[in-house]
Amino acid sequence: MLKIGVLGAGHLGKIHLKCIRQAACYELVGFYDPDPATAKAVEEETGVHCFASVDALIDAVEVVDIVTPTVQHFDCASRALGHRRHVFIEKPIVATPEEAAKLIKLADEAGVKVQVGHVERFNPAFIAAEPFIKAPKFIEAHRLALFNPRGTDVPVVLDLMVHDLDILFTVIDSPVSRVSACGVAIVSPTPDITNARIEFENGSVANLTASRISLKNMRKTRIFQNDAYITVDFLEKKTEITRIHDHEVSGYPYSLTLDLADGATRQITLEKPEIHPINAIQTELESFHDSIIHNTTPVVTIHDGVRVLNLAYDILKAAEATKEKIIEHKS
Repeated sequence: MLKIGVLGAGHLGKIHLKCIRQAACYELVGFYDPDPATAKAVEEETGVHCFASVDALIDAVEVVDIVTPTVQHFDCASRALGHRRHVFIEKPIVATPEEAAKLIKLADEAGVKVQVGHVERFNPAFIAAEPFIKAPKFIEAHRLALFNPRGTDVPVVLDLMVHDLDILFTVIDSPVSRVSACGVAIVSPTPDITNARIEFENGSVANLTASRISLKNMRKTRIFQNDAYITVDFLEKKTEITRIHDHEVSGYPYSLTLDLADGATRQITLEKPEIHPINAIQTELESFHDSIIHNTTPVVTIHDGVRVLNLAYDILKAAEATKEKIIEHKS
């Protein structure tokens, strides 16, 4: 068992503590939180030891799980890497591309494993859909959330949209060629709603919308490719695969035959892959353990996290440029 400690005992930090306690592969040594009231309450609630400082926790473990606010990620991760500790760090990896570049250098020097918490890779709905995804042409994603002050220390792109950016890079194997975006700040200093159009060199296009002031929660992605239309509902944990065939197929409970104008026929089938329920956060933490023990590449690497962060900043810049053009036009 690897000795692990958690930095940050807020809402998500407490979830990590619970998941680690349920994971047989880790020994949970303790946690640290800078707020004395939070630290005391969590220690009493969980019975997990609370360390007096970040460095004291780092000294006592082999793996550091960073679940602090984003603005603290770099400081915590750099200190852990300085002690050559393996690091699991929640998304977004750090607050700025400049911090990300420094972190990659520190990780290379430390020679340890780093995994980023892009948890939707481990969502059972996405796992069920992934075998069907082949060369997507167009992707549309909506990630909407009810307002919650937690997370408003960063723009909605860094808070919510980064999940979908990571999924994009997972299913589209091509560099980004163009980014355009529009963002609106409503209740916080940075954009609370953002729409982005991302074009890739291979011709694929993605249209993403993220909002943290919605009247309902939604985490749904639609993927269009030559032979299929795939819907992944990350919130409800559901996946549907609609495919078109140029010949009759059997074995599908849901199908429809189309008679075309030229006399040809096409058959449309609907498939609902079996979803195997899992705890995505616990699974990603266990996968990190396995990468350390077996010396394999983490599922979500530090480079994956940095690539997502850089694209997020391109979206923020594009949204700001759009805002400036609108202001200029009005004047």
